[in-house]
Amino acid sequence: MRIGHVLKPGKRDSDLNTFLGSRVIVTYCNEAVTDPVYLNVRPILALLCLAAPLFPQDAREIVRKSVELDQVNWLRMADYTWNGHLIERHFDTHQKVTSEHREGWKTIVLDGEPYRRDTERDGKPLPAAEQRKEQQKLDKETARLSNATAEQKQKRADDYAKSRRRERAFLLEIPDAFDLKLEGDDKIDGRDVWVISGTPKSGYRPKSRDGAALLKIRGKMWIEKSGYQWVRLEAETIGTISFGLFLARLNPGARLVFEETRVNDEVWLPKREYMSGSGRIGLVKRVAEDQEIIWSDYKKFQVTSTIVPR
Repeated sequence: MRIGHVLKPGKRDSDLNTFLGSRVIVTYCNEAVTDPVYLNVRPILALLCLAAPLFPQDAREIVRKSVELDQVNWLRMADYTWNGHLIERHFDTHQKVTSEHREGWKTIVLDGEPYRRDTERDGKPLPAAEQRKEQQKLDKETARLSNATAEQKQKRADDYAKSRRRERAFLLEIPDAFDLKLEGDDKIDGRDVWVISGTPKSGYRPKSRDGAALLKIRGKMWIEKSGYQWVRLEAETIGTISFGLFLARLNPGARLVFEETRVNDEVWLPKREYMSGSGRIGLVKRVAEDQEIIWSDYKKFQVTSTIVPR
């Protein structure tokens, strides 16, 4: 069983930050304000306006901004090609490795959608026969797209965009579904980040099935201060999560680590994902595994490029 890409994670940081809320400061610092009650404190409030960015921000607002930006980053990922590598290990009841599987692939963009082409297995390039099959599949797909009408292409694009929005809609629930706490500051790859922890909020009513799974996860996020971007995420299941009408279950204690990297100084894209955990498929089959995915070699996709069958 592949562990689902579950993600992802309270109160205000201080009473002072609440007092310095944007609406209050804007009102006090507006030159049009003439109420005599405030005239004698204007110089102090003006200094506070300038100093406000130095005070800790609200953890919920930081996470809200970061989630919105992450949605944009995933859309912009279609502007790139990249390589992917996976390592998957299975364990017995004594935590000894029973099998290991490795695979590699290259993702290219065909008519606005990512297309995966397998390139290696268990650390070796695919045999020549399988390489030919991969090329044939690519040729067939490019030919199909080339012969599609404008209406068919638009429908495919709309369906894909709708699917992506649905897949990631649950992330938008994070700021409301969790009690978020600003734990402090840190540095990752030389970048200043906030460290924010999250635990499920009691009484929260999820908006979707994926949102319901969030209530069985606790986590911690490292968010870049200068741009509100996710740099690292750690999550752990604290309850059993079921998939497909209880055909599969993920036990408490499963872990996820997700990291992103800055690409071309314009977008943040996945760098590494590590998952580990145990569960069941059906009523009797127990599974335990860990899985690591590495994304690398991002290259900006040129719109003028054309992929044609050979």
